Amino acid sequence: MKIPTELKHKPVIVSESYDLVDGRSAEHTDAKGLSLGLAQWSERGELDISAKIWRHTGEKWSRQSEEMPLHRVLDLAILVCRTRLFFTERYHMNEKDYPSYPLLDRIGVQGGAMNVAICTENSHIEKDLELFDACLHKDDEILGERMRVLYGLLKDVVEQ
Repeated sequence: MKIPTELKHKPVIVSESYDLVDGRSAEHTDAKGLSLGLAQWSERGELDISAKIWRHTGEKWSRQSEEMPLHRVLDLAILVCRTRLFFTERYHMNEKDYPSYPLLDRIGVQGGAMNVAICTENSHIEKDLELFDACLHKDDEILGERMRVLYGLLKDVVEQ
């Protein structure tokens, strides 16, 4: 399925047929493509690049398609990686090993820091931590494969 080019987001680089590789949802997802392009919120002379997940209902392109600035895509990747590390370390550590618990980490970006913390406002946090951990384990192969690809690409980008 071809990603539309007549909408406000203007695709430049695309990954069509994404539905075939969308993790556990592969072949059963409405996410039909990914694109990097000119953001829909851009105005002439002030362009931004965005990433977009294109969703299709089977009849039309969905309003639930999502567009994000590239820095947010990378921030999500950072959050995923740090979260995976926490759950890996969790078996060998406890709350006392995190001096600022529920704050797990402060990752320096843009002269500030992105906080990574346990959501203590969640009234079912202990049970949800266990469920989240089980999901990470279930998807370990899918996530690990993508992280290895990302690692290789990041090495190449940093070495340039």
